Amino acid sequence: MPISVKDYRWSETKEQIFISVPLKGVRASNVDIMCTPEFIKASYPPFLFEVLLNAPIVDAKSAAKIRDGCVIFTLIKEIPEIWTQLLSPNAADTQFHFKKKQEAIAYDEKRTRTAVIEKSEVKEQNKKFALKKMMQLEEQERSKIESEKENERIQAANELNKWKEKKKQEAEEEKIRLVQEEEEKKRIEESRAREGTFTDNIEPQMENKITQLFGDDKVLYDTSDKKELEEHKVASVAVPPQKKVLIKPALGPRKSGKISITFTPRVFPTPQRESKVQEEDEWLQKQADARKRMDIDNKDLAEHEKDPDWLKDKGAQLFAAEDFLAAVNAYNLAIKIQSKDPILFLNRSACHLKLRNLFKTSEDCSTALNLMQPAVDGNSKGRLKAHLRRAAAFCGLELYVEALMDYEAALKINPHNENILKDANKIREIIQSS
Repeated sequence: MPISVKDYRWSETKEQIFISVPLKGVRASNVDIMCTPEFIKASYPPFLFEVLLNAPIVDAKSAAKIRDGCVIFTLIKEIPEIWTQLLSPNAADTQFHFKKKQEAIAYDEKRTRTAVIEKSEVKEQNKKFALKKMMQLEEQERSKIESEKENERIQAANELNKWKEKKKQEAEEEKIRLVQEEEEKKRIEESRAREGTFTDNIEPQMENKITQLFGDDKVLYDTSDKKELEEHKVASVAVPPQKKVLIKPALGPRKSGKISITFTPRVFPTPQRESKVQEEDEWLQKQADARKRMDIDNKDLAEHEKDPDWLKDKGAQLFAAEDFLAAVNAYNLAIKIQSKDPILFLNRSACHLKLRNLFKTSEDCSTALNLMQPAVDGNSKGRLKAHLRRAAAFCGLELYVEALMDYEAALKINPHNENILKDANKIREIIQSS
């Protein structure tokens, strides 16, 4: 049975009604409010406030707000006038009150359904509008693509026509050149046929003149082979147009040279452009780990006992069995083989903390934090453990300022952890009291 709220306050003007209903400590999220032209309700279990109004109101313009622990109704009167009383004169009639309440509930349900339908219609209209806009954009994009294709087709056709014209022009020029060469060849043959006798008489005279000009060691002149004079055109001396004379300059031996080539040092014989760097680095790392395992001089250890992964799992098992010293020995051997794994240092720091080796705990935590750089989300859990363990070690060493710095760093990683916040506040109080 709900408790009816009677300690409400109300006031009015000619146009408005103001009603303040106390929530009595109930959360605002648990309040159910209904406002109709003749009936208003505020339900917040176990309390219930409902009023059958003296006159109708405009529910569309009326409002209800929750503020300062109260529900404040601002009602707009349908007819501006002074009511002098809030409740309807028939509010005491149970049957009338029940009838009006049922009418108000039916009115509210109808209004809710109408609002849902209108909202769905608006949503459907928005969908249609969005679909229409999307279709317009797709049509514009399609038109743009078609236009670009047409432009490219026209451009390709123009380029093809230009290429055809160019090839046609080159073919015509080549045809003209061949005709000219053929005519020139005929003219030369006719000229040689007419002037063969004059050439045989002029050659000894020209040979003497060239010898006087250049000397015997610089001019090689041979008229015994007329075909060679016609084919070779390396150099010639101006003679009467009936004869060309070949001059072959003396050439010395070529000078020797040296080209220096340097190569990038590489472990693998393949060139850099043909290699797979990541696979090679992994192979080199495996070789380095294998050499480290071979360097461990302990005949009592089996081959699998020199594997860092096996040693890490073994250390975890020994730590769970509370054999912390044996776990430290397992982690020591694993770190000797694989010194770049931050998890090994982090696990060993937990063992040292259990053994109260506080300085070694802080050193392992610092090494793990250095190996977990850069700080990313993937290593946030590991960094959080390292800061908390180092803070615990500093507290054991009574280095409270350093411990507080680690707690603050841990809070930056996980700001919503209440335990870390409590520990940080305790350390802060110790520092302030000292």
